[in-house]
Amino acid sequence: MFRWFESIIDPFRPYEVKKPPDGLIAFYWSFLRQVWPVYIALMATGLVVALLEVSLFRYIGEVVDILRNATPERLWADHGTDFLWMAAVIVVARPLATVFHDLMRHQAIAPGFTNLVRWQNHRWVLRQSIGFFANDFAGRIANRIVQTGPALRGSLTEAADAVWFVMMYTISAIVLFFDADVRLAVPMIVWVGIYILALTYFVPRVARKSAEMSEARSMLSGRIVDSYTNMPTVKLFAHSDREDAYARDALTEHTAVFHEQMRAITQMTITVGMLNAVLLFSIGATAVWLWTAGSITIGAIALASGLVIRVVNMSGWIMWEITGIFENVGQVQDGITTISRPHQVVDVPDAPQLVVTDSEIHFDHVRFHYGRDKGAVEDVSLVVKPGEKIGLVGPSGAGKSTLVNLLLRFYDLEGGMITIDGQDISKVQQESLRETIAVVTQDTSLLHRSIRANIKYGRPDASDEEMFEAARLASADAFIPDLVDTRGGTAYDAQTGERGVKLSGGQRQRIAIARVLLKNAPILVLDEATSALDSEVEAAIQESLETLMEGKTVIAIAHRLSTIARMDRLVIMDKGRIVETGTHEELLARGGLYARLWARQTGGFVTDEDEQEMAAE
Repeated sequence: MFRWFESIIDPFRPYEVKKPPDGLIAFYWSFLRQVWPVYIALMATGLVVALLEVSLFRYIGEVVDILRNATPERLWADHGTDFLWMAAVIVVARPLATVFHDLMRHQAIAPGFTNLVRWQNHRWVLRQSIGFFANDFAGRIANRIVQTGPALRGSLTEAADAVWFVMMYTISAIVLFFDADVRLAVPMIVWVGIYILALTYFVPRVARKSAEMSEARSMLSGRIVDSYTNMPTVKLFAHSDREDAYARDALTEHTAVFHEQMRAITQMTITVGMLNAVLLFSIGATAVWLWTAGSITIGAIALASGLVIRVVNMSGWIMWEITGIFENVGQVQDGITTISRPHQVVDVPDAPQLVVTDSEIHFDHVRFHYGRDKGAVEDVSLVVKPGEKIGLVGPSGAGKSTLVNLLLRFYDLEGGMITIDGQDISKVQQESLRETIAVVTQDTSLLHRSIRANIKYGRPDASDEEMFEAARLASADAFIPDLVDTRGGTAYDAQTGERGVKLSGGQRQRIAIARVLLKNAPILVLDEATSALDSEVEAAIQESLETLMEGKTVIAIAHRLSTIARMDRLVIMDKGRIVETGTHEELLARGGLYARLWARQTGGFVTDEDEQEMAAE
């Protein structure tokens, strides 16, 4: 039975991946319309449960009047059918309706709908550009993805229950009081009016504070996760106290908003509590007065007393439900600010896949400034011929890595065009573009998964034998067999830790190279690929890299010029422009920047003085 209800909503149902609406109502509807029959069923069962709940209080009044007027001898003969109907409602109908309602809410909607919202929002955000993630905390983004699902589901399910119970109890109480005596309904009508005014005043204020709380909570989470993610840096610079202050500022702001929210809630509870006290006294006093005047029966007093106590209890529950609804709505609004942003880098409609035949790359008057007036890349034109291996050289900030990022289309150009085999990369599918380019970066980041999963990330369908060969060629097979994690995983099944922190820099780099070897893409980018390796290890895998580069178009970035001196051509960049091109020998003979740089290098590294000289020129 549980499994049937749990299978009603499939979180992974087929759907079109598109930007969630940035309007609150439209955002809700974009998810609710996918499960509206289930939500209607929840509301229907909620209505039935509310009606059955109210009927119990009517039965109390009826039983009191029956017992007051009937004789024991004639009780079952005259009222047996009434008691059987009451028993059927209490013992059968009400429990069945409650069970069905709980199954719909807790088994069908709670896990399925919550994770449907999370899954679809995650898929949209995952396809955002590099710039999107560079401008926000990863922890805050994740927090908003995770919290928006239960907040959206909670506000809808709480609204479904609260609406029916408010309507049923309020309307039923007024109708039953009217039926007993119109004067008994007057205090109830007055209370309802004041109660609505109180909610109208307090709930929007609580909702605003809830939205501020959600933002403060996301900021706090983001700062804490930022510290944890960069723990090696925190430890290296002995800045635990500074990180304490960084988190304390966010926690102080969170506490201040928390205090304001709690003040509003306390004011609301005090107001409703006073209203409830007045209602209880008014109904009780009116009922006794009417009874002394002979206008109502003892059963009516029992009905009025029981129902008003229930209404008073329900008023507190309804208040918290409405507050919870608006608090959840505030969290959803907070999530929308992150989730519903348009993708900055998008495929054109019906974009074809990139078809690579020769792997010729053409940068045609490329300009990109990261949204600034100047800098990064300025009017770069460069043709990398099929199978050609070029090295990019230049000081930090010269535009080398930016040029590679533009080739990968992490950003859209501000001017010019980049083509591969004559195909404009902005007109083809991004996924197909990146499938044809293998990259090894200086700052290697591994997934917090097994060694096997990290290497096979290059080609998930590769066999274990192909994975072992890639590891061997990358000289990673020397240390992988000795790896053990805290969960007992060994060798290729050992976990790397977040961003690969359990491995040394050289080990991470060799895993990354093995991953690229396995991918075997026609275009290869090496961005300081051997910078984390010592000379012995670099020499060990240099032959493997040269084997990997055979038949491929290669772009290599390196400050250690000895690693790229044997490239077919070197391209020297400075301040976003190409200032020299040629082979190693041609550039040395020319006596320009590269020649002076080569002559002054010590140990194969560019010195700070070299970079300053290049920047000055």
